[in-house]
Amino acid sequence: ISGGNLDDRMYEVVAKLQVPYIIMHMQGDPSTMQINPTYEHVTQDIVKFFSEKLPQLHAMGIHDTIVDVGFGFGKTLEHNYQLLRELHAFQLLGRPILAGVSRKSMIYKALGTTADESLNGTTALHMAALLQGSNILRVHDVKEAMETITLFNELMPEGVHHLLYPWER
Repeated sequence: ISGGNLDDRMYEVVAKLQVPYIIMHMQGDPSTMQINPTYEHVTQDIVKFFSEKLPQLHAMGIHDTIVDVGFGFGKTLEHNYQLLRELHAFQLLGRPILAGVSRKSMIYKALGTTADESLNGTTALHMAALLQGSNILRVHDVKEAMETITLFNELMPEGVHHLLYPWER
């Protein structure tokens, strides 16, 4: 969850083993991340973070990377929803995008429910993430997530790129 910032050997091990690496953005560390998270512009700031970090990883021999904006990690409720609305912006990085919204506080706080009661909200935000260009969903409820993906594929058999970039049809 730290983007490699909390473990000095992480990048060395990933490069040596040549395994895929999910790099997640988190402002601060787990003990401070939710204390007044502040961004000039959350999406632009996180795109900049990845734009700087991905070439560094590549130089270390880490080539198979997946970006995770870190929903709920050093972000307010408003930041999380802005990131979800603008998730397609991360396609510019040319890497797969992982969305981890399953049972997150951004759902159950908005609905006034609990994490265990947030399946409908999770399903709705999974569809939103897919429509915004997410390639991978981190889920708790596999059957329901697969149903969401199946319906997304029926709805958008060509994917979402044609919605965002009509010149690439």
